[in-house]
This record gives sequence, C-alpha cells and structure tokens, in this order.
Amino acid sequence: MLYRPRNRRSRPGQRHPLREDVSALSNLLTQLQKNSEYLARILTREQGKPLPEALGEMIWAEAYSLHYATLEIPSCIIQDNLGCVELKRKPLGVVAGIVAWNFPLLLACWKIGPAALAGNTIVIKPAPTTPVTTLAFASLAKDVFPVGVMNIIADDNDLGPCLTSHPDVAKVGFTGSSKTGKRIMENSAGSLKHLTLELGGNDPAIVLDNVDVKEAAQGIFNAASMNAGQVCLAVKCAYVHELAKLAREAVVGDGLNQGTTIGPIQNKQQYNKVCDFLERASRDGNVIAGGEVLEGSGYFISPTIVRDVTDRHQIVDEEQFGPILPVISYSQVNDIVRRANDTEYGLGGSVGVNQRNTPNSWIAIAFCDPEPAGCGHVKAAPFKSDT
Repeated sequence: MLYRPRNRRSRPGQRHPLREDVSALSNLLTQLQKNSEYLARILTREQGKPLPEALGEMIWAEAYSLHYATLEIPSCIIQDNLGCVELKRKPLGVVAGIVAWNFPLLLACWKIGPAALAGNTIVIKPAPTTPVTTLAFASLAKDVFPVGVMNIIADDNDLGPCLTSHPDVAKVGFTGSSKTGKRIMENSAGSLKHLTLELGGNDPAIVLDNVDVKEAAQGIFNAASMNAGQVCLAVKCAYVHELAKLAREAVVGDGLNQGTTIGPIQNKQQYNKVCDFLERASRDGNVIAGGEVLEGSGYFISPTIVRDVTDRHQIVDEEQFGPILPVISYSQVNDIVRRANDTEYGLGGSVGVNQRNTPNSWIAIAFCDPEPAGCGHVKAAPFKSDT
C-alpha cells in the first residue's frame, strides 16, 4: 500500500520543509555521480544503446538533478490599489511518473526532481521492458528521501490504468507515444487529474539550397540515428540527400563493444513496427542504404535511407521510432515549409542554413515561428549549433 505522507488528504502540516527536499535532491545527485558507470553498463545491457550514449544519459540525468537542486519555490506577494494577495504554491500530493523505455533513467529523474522539490510523493513506473536500470538506481537512492516519498514499481504493462485512474493520484507525468497519452487522458478525466504529457514527434529537417549538403548530412544523420532512432526529437524525415554513405559506415552491434555506434531496437513490439516500416519503405520508395534486418542475438536493423518517397506515404507521415530516415526532395521553399508543417505532430523541427543573418536564415526563422512544433531549431552550417 502506498505510504501517503503528503497526499491530498494529509498534506497540510505534513509537508517536509523545502530545504530538506533540496538536500535530498543533492544527495540523489551524489548517488548518480558515484555510480554513473555502473548504471550506464546496466542501461546498455538492458536497453541496448552504445555505452557512450548510456554514459551520456547519466550526464544528462546528473545535470537535470543538479538544476532541480538549485531551484526555489518562493511565496509571492502581489499588491496593488485594490489590496494585497500572497501567492503560495502547495504540493498536490501523490504524483505518478510513467516512463518510456528509450531513456529510462533520464526520464525518471525528470519526474522525481520536480515532484519532490514541490513537496509531493511520487510513484515511478518504468516501462516493462526497461525496469532494471531504474530499480538499480532506486536501490542506491533508497535512503535519500524519507520512506514513501520516492516509490518505484515494476509491472507487466498492467498497472498504468490503475495509477492513472486512482483517486489518490493527483497528477500524472508521462513520456511516451501519443496513442498511450490519449488513453492516460481518458483514464485521468474521472478525477480531473493534473497532466503533463510529452508525446511522440515526426520531426522534419530542411536544408536550404545554399548549404554544403555533405557537411549538413553528418549532423542530420546523427540526429536521426541516435539511440537507433528511438528519440522523440530525432529527425524523422529530411528534405536533403548525401546521407547514404554515412548510413553504410555506421557500426551496428552490441552497445558494450567498442566502436559500436548504433545499438538494437529495444523490444520486440517496436522491432516488429520498424520491420513493417522497412517493408513499406521498399514498396513505396527506393532504399539506397541499409534496409536489412541483421542476424544475431538482438533486434538489430541497419540504418536505412529511403528516397523517392513523399508526403502521404506512411514512412513520411508517421513516426518510425527506429533507424529509418526518408529523404524528400523539394524545389520551392514556400512549398516545403507548408509540407513540413502539414503534420499532426507538434514536437520539433529543424532548418539548416549556410550562415546567420542572410535571406535564407530569415526564411528558416519564418519557418520555425509559425510552426506547430514546440521546439524549432535554426542551425548554421555545418548543421551543429542550435538557436
């Protein structure tokens, strides 16, 4: 049974002072730093990403934990001619954090830090295919918070509805697919829970005509193939070419082996989806690199570049969440801006320009400004620095 020292019924007078929460977050950061390589190796063995990427996830988790430990939640007094109001922020109570399998530890830290800082208790549910890293982290951090403040549960993909519909859960934070996000909204509606949903994306990358395409290709390929393409903000379709050589040179294999640049698809269900995309890519377009399911123990797929596809092909319109990148040609900038924005997703998008403060750079900014995406990137050659 969940211990609820700070839930909606009992929170008045029982919330830990903020300084204790900040101290706990600092101790959490210490545990991450002391055990980063240990956790990274577990993560690679469980999730599949190459060890350098797993170590990178540890660094990001540490950075965010450090950031949360420096935050304050001050009271605010607002006064005008009509009177004085004191604004105070109080904890909601029990928060549920449901975490995807592509960055299990980083996403858990994203949810633990803010929830604890605000005086809540939190229940983290990792994906059923990646619970081990999160549980290993919890065993290291079990004495960081008071009993019942941080809780980790593992399941067989059957406890999500229980958490999202439970009347004592005041807020749900979820990172994962749009389809699952809709189900969480439905389950949470009965008790009008607070929700934070970070869902899927199908992020376009446009390279304008004055950019050195060979230079831009490396940045686009990296953005598309990180974590075997299993990133919500990964480039999912590119309006450029010159990527096939990079795909052929990528080293696919065991993430613990030195030199591996792309690991496996994390689980069988996603592997089957990516294989279906491969079949559609071969049928609808021209696979110029990769397109192969690799032999061996694991869900390995060679990074794949597909050309001669266009809008309304499934490989372009839907999120692949795997190492497949459709490349789309264009001739008119206005036309490609319209096509790139014609999507049901709204997470991110990128435009590559030769240099800033040129007519093309202002076209790029104009693309990002009305774009429905939450994150718009204007990148100067060689497609590295973000704005």
